[in-house]
Amino acid sequence: MAEKDQAFVETIVKAIVASPDEVKVERTVDERGVLLTLHVAPTDIGYVIGRQGQTAKAIRTLAKIIGAKNNARVNLKIYEPEGSRRPREQRVDTDVVDDLTI
Repeated sequence: MAEKDQAFVETIVKAIVASPDEVKVERTVDERGVLLTLHVAPTDIGYVIGRQGQTAKAIRTLAKIIGAKNNARVNLKIYEPEGSRRPREQRVDTDVVDDLTI
């Protein structure tokens, strides 16, 4: 019964990602409550986080509601595997540099 939160998050995320076989949710309980750690394929991290984190925020909110129903404090941590982050492009404004040279 206590693993309802874990099963819920796993079911939701498997429906969102392209590689549902690689979805894994680890559940740990300590004095601060329940921590669900979500593991997905590196290519699926964007689907789970969503634009501006909206999908991740929604999943966290729903997990907390499930936890509250069972008198538990539930937190969701999304594990970001190696290679999941896109390098951000840094644009240098060369016009400013050209103006400084003598």
